[in-house]
Amino acid sequence: MVGRPILPPGLAERGSSQARHRVRHGGEVPHLAGAAAFELYSVEPSAIPVLIAVPHAGRSYSPALLERMRHPAQAALRLEDRLVDALGRAVAVATGASLLVAAAPRALIDLNRACDDVDWEMVHPRGRSVPSDGAVRQQPSRRARSGLGLVPRRLPGLGELWRRRLDPGELEDRIAGVHATYHAALAAELARLRARWGVALLIDLHSMPPLEPREGEAGAAFVLGDRFGTTCSGALIASAFEWFGRAGEPAAHNRPYAGGYVLERHAAPQAGFHAFQLEVDRARYLDSRLAELGDGFAPMVDLLAGLVKRLGDDVAALGRTQTRQHWSEAAE
Repeated sequence: MVGRPILPPGLAERGSSQARHRVRHGGEVPHLAGAAAFELYSVEPSAIPVLIAVPHAGRSYSPALLERMRHPAQAALRLEDRLVDALGRAVAVATGASLLVAAAPRALIDLNRACDDVDWEMVHPRGRSVPSDGAVRQQPSRRARSGLGLVPRRLPGLGELWRRRLDPGELEDRIAGVHATYHAALAAELARLRARWGVALLIDLHSMPPLEPREGEAGAAFVLGDRFGTTCSGALIASAFEWFGRAGEPAAHNRPYAGGYVLERHAAPQAGFHAFQLEVDRARYLDSRLAELGDGFAPMVDLLAGLVKRLGDDVAALGRTQTRQHWSEAAE
């Protein structure tokens, strides 16, 4: 495996001596000189115990990657959580939440998949073996077989995305330069927040196409996924649903999106790491073509900023409760 620094030298700092706004760039997009794989924005000391992560909105496409794609414009638009990073940035500014944004595109590598979740038929059989993130190579998952594994292979209506197979060495470089560095930065930021607050909340931010109405009711504008109650305190999920309910916004729980590898890897509620996936109807903040920001962007920022502030207070209170319980038990 080709080594890559997790967080390379180079740190931008601005702000007062009391609160520093930091921007870190890390990882590397293969074949795109000087392009970092992600950006991490944070405030020190942290304002709230919340990290917003955006794994599927990256748009740093190298010429080499575009040349290999059969339908680059259509596939890129379909694969991206289009401009949901703009939502994440605006909400982070409004709330003081930390923000991790992938710059590497999903077409290059999907950060919400395990390193061995690969349709191996799309990888050239000759060359180096591909290491995983500690797991033994397994048979492709249902998602990988459907075309949406670690490296997306096909999309409905477009078919095969690539002109030729992927060399194993190229896959190694993508894992090392993008996947490993992104997840290391995510884990480190969650640990930093928990060290200050006792607990931390990860909101894995995505966007979705509009959902079809069901039983005469409008399709949900938001879907909260917590792996069916395993990755986040139920009180936090209930608080989020109450927020959407008071705003008159239809929201669904775990269906059709329950969360994926990001939650599986980083959530550990018993250790103080809570996480849920939030899917946002992209028609609510994009234009009619679902390509650029639309009139709904500002209201959506206000709605999500209010949610993050509320959950920030909830998580901080949860941390204080757990700290009191710890000291009470220690005194007995």
